[in-house]
Amino acid sequence: MELKSKPSENIGIVGLGLIGGSLGLDLQKLGYTVYGITHREKTATKAKERKLAQIVSTDPSLLKDCSIIFIALPLEQLLNPSAVLINSIPRNAVVTDVGSVKVPILNTWNTLHPRFVASHPMTGTEESGVNAGKYNLFQDKPWVVTPDKRTDQKALKIIRQICLSLGCQWISTEAQIHDEAVSLISHLPVLISAALLNTLSTDINPSLYSLAKGIASSGFADTSRVGGGNPELGVAMAKFNKENLMRTLFSYRHSLDLFEKCLVEENWNELGKILIRTQEERQNFISKSTH
Repeated sequence: MELKSKPSENIGIVGLGLIGGSLGLDLQKLGYTVYGITHREKTATKAKERKLAQIVSTDPSLLKDCSIIFIALPLEQLLNPSAVLINSIPRNAVVTDVGSVKVPILNTWNTLHPRFVASHPMTGTEESGVNAGKYNLFQDKPWVVTPDKRTDQKALKIIRQICLSLGCQWISTEAQIHDEAVSLISHLPVLISAALLNTLSTDINPSLYSLAKGIASSGFADTSRVGGGNPELGVAMAKFNKENLMRTLFSYRHSLDLFEKCLVEENWNELGKILIRTQEERQNFISKSTH
């Protein structure tokens, strides 16, 4: 969905890491004037060098000139925003976030701003920080919104238009359902992948470690990628989606128990049946996935 004319709105982005920086690049390409807010002067300097926004500052008061604002901060800061930030956001501005857990964010921001739209772009890389932003990060990726009865419908429509102009697939659902879903397909894989990497570094002799490292190929790289990502984000996912993640971990542990039972009993026939089911399930799931 391309914009037919140069947008008149100024868009503010608070936080210029992977998501915020990528937003800044793509929104400028669409014709918006982008105001970027960072916490540190050093980050602001780098963001200016990379042209992540036309105007970059550590002063949130610049947001007074913005009619649309993306809060692209880590989950901890999203859930405990500074008073300076909140007081700098115009009351009539449309505000959205990019956090991966929606229930606590929705509950927090509904009390802070009347035109808040809870959202979550389902994309990313293993990189983070001001150097991570890239063009077209959102192209053909899901952008999930979780409105409730308090959500301003005009604000929701504005965010929808912007997301579609970024090339996203627009998905609207309930916050609780979103959090349950991401615990299964996003947060659980981070811990599973991290467990694999943790196993690699635990009780393994140097010669075995060296050989394993030398022969590891794309399969290991794919399986371990998300476990080698941003540790701060991994902890925040676990902390703020704890109950859902505990349920999915319980289910995953049950699957591991099934595999262990097959090995102990040397029940290769049953193991084969399980692997046939998982092969079919992956083909079915991936082919119908929006990723």
